[in-house]
Amino acid sequence: MNKYFFTSESVSEGHPDKVADQISDAVLDKLLAYDPNSKVAVETLVTTGQVVLAGEVTSEAYVDLQRIARETIAKIGYNDSALGFDSMGCGLLSAIHEQSPDIRQGVVRAEAEEQGAGDQGMMFGYACNETPELMPLPLQLSHNIMRVLADVRKNSTQMPYLRPDAKAQVTVEYDSDTRRPLRIATIVVSTQHDEPEAGVTDEQMRDRIAQDLRAIVLPRALKGVPEAMLADYKLLVNPTGKFVVGGPHGDTGLTGRKIIVDTYGGRGAHGGGAFSGKDPSKVDRSATYMARYIAKNVVAAGIADEVLVQVAYAIGEADPVSFMVNTYGTAHVQLSDPEIAQILQQHFHLRPAQIIRDLKLLNPIYSETAAYGHMGREPQTVVKKFDSLYYGKKELTVELFTWEKTDKVAELKSAFFK
Repeated sequence: MNKYFFTSESVSEGHPDKVADQISDAVLDKLLAYDPNSKVAVETLVTTGQVVLAGEVTSEAYVDLQRIARETIAKIGYNDSALGFDSMGCGLLSAIHEQSPDIRQGVVRAEAEEQGAGDQGMMFGYACNETPELMPLPLQLSHNIMRVLADVRKNSTQMPYLRPDAKAQVTVEYDSDTRRPLRIATIVVSTQHDEPEAGVTDEQMRDRIAQDLRAIVLPRALKGVPEAMLADYKLLVNPTGKFVVGGPHGDTGLTGRKIIVDTYGGRGAHGGGAFSGKDPSKVDRSATYMARYIAKNVVAAGIADEVLVQVAYAIGEADPVSFMVNTYGTAHVQLSDPEIAQILQQHFHLRPAQIIRDLKLLNPIYSETAAYGHMGREPQTVVKKFDSLYYGKKELTVELFTWEKTDKVAELKSAFFK
């Protein structure tokens, strides 16, 4: 049997790049809550004691950037000056200005249906049947570890030494012939922690973290993985030996620097555009969500075991310049990939205005995407509450992760399995 190994990583909400993503998306959500037609492209930089916001905003709403940033940072868990970065002590610099009129004239049209793409570029969507979420196994497990670790840090006293910054990396061994996962080979967890107590060595602290991970975090994070796949994996914990200095104090964070964590962990492909801080007129975000929606429904319908979807746009143009499907030879229909692509275009709308309408993207739904991946999440309807110094309180019922729905399965089965 020929084998190969594939590795993906995830990072916690306290990772500096994810702090930046969450601030950018919190600003976007607040603007969309009070003006759904806001045009937003906000970038955030975080470092020791400092937050810098830059970008372009055109909106009828006015928001308090300081308040949004500080509330986001506090929610993540940076609320102690000893961490070198805290919600009340950090400074904030804003360099936000209006959207370029040259871009705006290509996006905003008299006829809503003619709305042009907010930028040129190519976007990818991917799905495979390795997990119930139709995501690659290494990435999904990495996300699971980070989510459970954050839950333990915030909601229990089992690992009281935890700090917000963390990373997980999972290596899976695959059968080269079937492309099916065989076993978990290696798990790496690096998690920020308090200074060891007096008399406790760095090695003893690391051993304690490793024991707690095995006893508390990993059983929850790996739930559902067959025992045979977990028989002999290697666990590496804080490989440098110590991880006290972390977060924005340990490393500068930037919006959009974790795009592979955000999507498929290196599987499939990525067009290169970041997501956070961008309103849905930017096809970097909205068309990537639509491509995932298409790919997931194709796999869920049993048309293929694995699929990659690419769509590409020219700035200011409504119709995509290309649409491509690759099933990697796993299709269960007697059609070529171009023929599959041709049929799919009859069942999914690809103009920006149509994508925004179909996936309900003008709602403030983006803060929830800014940590633990934009894909492989559970669609749900929630009530979100906003409070503005200028417009008062607002309560909105919104649908999160609409692109993760598999509501096109019946329609696709009828189209492909006649």
